[in-house]
Amino acid sequence: MKRIEKEGIEELLRALQRRAYRTIGPTVRDQVIVYDTIKSLNDLPAGWMDVVTPGSYKLQRRTDEALFGFTPGSHSWKSFLFPPRVKLFSAYKSGRGFAVEDHPPTNGKETPRLAFIGVRACELAAIAIQDRVFAGGEYVDPGYKNARDQLFIVAVNCLHPGANCFCASMNTGPVVTSGYDLALTEIADGEEHFFLVDVGTPRGEGVLHDVPCREAEPVEAAMAEAATKAASGRLEKSMNTDGIKDLLYRNFDHPEWESVAKRCLTCANCTMVCPTCFCSTVEDTTDLTGEHAERWRRWDSCFTLDFARVAGGNFRSSAKSRYRQWMTHKLASWIDQFGTSGCVGCGRCITWCPVGIDITEEVNTIRSTTVAKETEHA
Repeated sequence: MKRIEKEGIEELLRALQRRAYRTIGPTVRDQVIVYDTIKSLNDLPAGWMDVVTPGSYKLQRRTDEALFGFTPGSHSWKSFLFPPRVKLFSAYKSGRGFAVEDHPPTNGKETPRLAFIGVRACELAAIAIQDRVFAGGEYVDPGYKNARDQLFIVAVNCLHPGANCFCASMNTGPVVTSGYDLALTEIADGEEHFFLVDVGTPRGEGVLHDVPCREAEPVEAAMAEAATKAASGRLEKSMNTDGIKDLLYRNFDHPEWESVAKRCLTCANCTMVCPTCFCSTVEDTTDLTGEHAERWRRWDSCFTLDFARVAGGNFRSSAKSRYRQWMTHKLASWIDQFGTSGCVGCGRCITWCPVGIDITEEVNTIRSTTVAKETEHA
C-alpha cells in the first residue's frame, strides 16, 4: 500500500493523460455531481456532499475538503461504455443502390481510451454485470468490448454511503475488492489530507510509478481500515435477498404490485439512472430528399408504453405489469440469464424516483406479507 498526498491526484491525472487517456470523473454541474471529463484536481468536487432521501437530492458543503465525500449521483459509468445514443451506420444513395458507412460501435474503431476516476464498489459490480451482458456471451457488442478492454479504472473506497444505499445487502460494497487498476482510500481528517493506494494490475503499477508516493506506515493503513469499517456501519437501508428469486416468482399476483402501480408514474427514471439496465431500441431516420439515411441505437426502458407493443397488441399495458417486470427481472430473472442479480444496491432508483418508491421496501413488503400469509395457512 502506498501513500500519496492530495496533490498527487493531479500527478495521477497527468500520468494518465500522457498515456492518451481521457480522464473522466466526478465534477459539479448544475448543482449536481455528474461524471464528465476532468482535466485537473480543481475539477473534482472538493468539499461537496450530496444529501439524499427517497425522491430527493441536493448538494451541500462539507466541513472538510474531501474530493470523494459524496454518494453517486444520477450519472453512471455505463453512459461512457454503453452510450445513450449511438449512430450505427449511415447509408447514401449511390446509383441504383446505397453505399453504407459503418460507425462505432459496429466496427469498434475510433474508440477513445477512457480512464474512470473515483469508481465505487457498487459501480465496479455494475460494470462487471454489464460485461456479462455485452461481452460475456456468444454475441459480443464490439464497441462496448473495445472501450472496456482499454479502460483504466481508479476506484475509491466509499466512506460516505448515502441514506438510500444498500450495497452491503447485495455484497457489492462499500469496500472495493477487485476490478480496478488502482484503488484509493481518502483520509481527510482536518489536519491531514492524503490517499492510500492499492495496486490492482501491472498497468496500475506502471501509472503509479509516475506519481510521487511512499510506502504507507502501519498507522496510516490502520486509519484506512477504520474508515472503511465505519462506512459499512453507516448503511441505513437493507434488502433481505435470501431466496429472492423464488419469492418474486411465487408472488406474480401479489397485491403489492397494484399498490405500487398507483404511485408509479412509469417515467422510466429508475431505468435511466440504473447502472446495469441495458434495454435499447433502434431508430431509422432519413433526410427529406431520400438520399441519406441513418440508423441509431438509443436507450429504452421497459417502463415505456411502446416497449411491449407487438403486432398482436401490447402485452404489458398497465403500470402494474411494467413495474412488476422491472423489479422481477432486476432481482430474479436476471439471475437465470446472467448468474447474478441485476441490482448492486447503489440506491439511485430510490433517489431519482419522483414519488420516492423504494425497491427495498417493496421487497420487504412482499416478503413480510407472504410469510404472514403462508404462516396463516400452515
